[in-house]
Amino acid sequence: MTALPETVVLAVGGNALAPAGLGDFAGQEERARHVAGIVAGMVGDGRRLLVVHGNGPQVGALAMAQEAVAREVPPQPLFVLGAMTQGQLGYLLAQAVRDALEAAGRPRSVAALVTQVIVRPDDPAFSSPTKPIGPFFSQGRARRLAQARGWDVAEDAGRGWRRVVASPEPVEVVEREEILRLLERDGVVVACGGGGVPVARVAGELVGVDAVIDKDFAADLVGRLVGATTLLLLTGVERVSLDFGTPAERPVDVMTVAEARGHLAGGQFPPGSMGPKVAAAARFVEAGGREAVITSLERAADAVEGRAGTRIVRG
Repeated sequence: MTALPETVVLAVGGNALAPAGLGDFAGQEERARHVAGIVAGMVGDGRRLLVVHGNGPQVGALAMAQEAVAREVPPQPLFVLGAMTQGQLGYLLAQAVRDALEAAGRPRSVAALVTQVIVRPDDPAFSSPTKPIGPFFSQGRARRLAQARGWDVAEDAGRGWRRVVASPEPVEVVEREEILRLLERDGVVVACGGGGVPVARVAGELVGVDAVIDKDFAADLVGRLVGATTLLLLTGVERVSLDFGTPAERPVDVMTVAEARGHLAGGQFPPGSMGPKVAAAARFVEAGGREAVITSLERAADAVEGRAGTRIVRG
C-alpha cells in the first residue's frame, strides 16, 4: 500500500451533528451544513480528507424510538441501528460537503461509504460498558429507565446521565481498500461512521455484534491503514486541559506521546469523554503518524495549519 500525500483524517463527534435535544431533521441538516463549511475550508491543493463521524446521540435516540413502538414493529439489534445512523449521517454530510465545495469553486467527488469494523468477540469491553449514547437525563430518570429497560447508565463528564453500551476496540476495517481507492481519486470520503458497524469473525463469517465503537479509535485505525499524515479529533473545547473543571485547570498546547500516556494512567482524562481522544492520538503518532491534534470544530481549519488545538507529537 502506498501512503497518500497529506491525508487528514477528521473525526467529528455525533454531538456536533445533533442540535440540543437532537432536534428534527431540519436541525440536523443545518448542523451538517455547518460542519461541511468547515470541512470544505480544509480541502486544499494536495490534501486529501477522510471524515469519520460519531453517532452516539442518534443511535441512542433511534433505539428509544424502536422501544416505543416495539409492540407494533420488531426492534432491530444495536449494530443494525448503527448501520442505519451511519447511512443517515453519511448522507447528510456527503451532500452538505459536496454543496459546500461546489459553492467554494473547488468541486471534488464526495462519497459516504457504509463501513464494517471488526472487533474481537472476547473483548473485555463487552462486560464493562463505557460508551454514552442517546440523550441526557437526570440521575433519577436515568436510573428508572435502567431498571425498566435493562440499561447500563453512567454520568457523562458532568453533563448529565446517559445510557452506556459496550465499546470494543476496533481491529480491522473491512472496506479499507475501497476507502483507499476513493482517496486516491482525490475525493473526500466519509467512512467508519459511528465508529463503523461492529462485526466479529465467527466460524469464518462476519457477524454483527451489539456495541458502538468509539469513533476516535476507529479514526486512528483507519488513518493508520490509509497512511494518513494527520489525525484531527474534534471536541467541545479548543485545547485539552489538565485538571479539567478544577481551580488548577490549565490548557496544553503540545503533549508528547509519553506525557499523554502518563496523564491517561493518572486518570486525567475520563474514559467516556476526553480519554479516547488522547489515547487514539497517542496511538496514531506512536504508529508513525506525523501528528494528532485535538481541538474544537470551529478551530479545525486553523488546527490543520498549526494555529490551534493541542498537538500530540512523538517527543
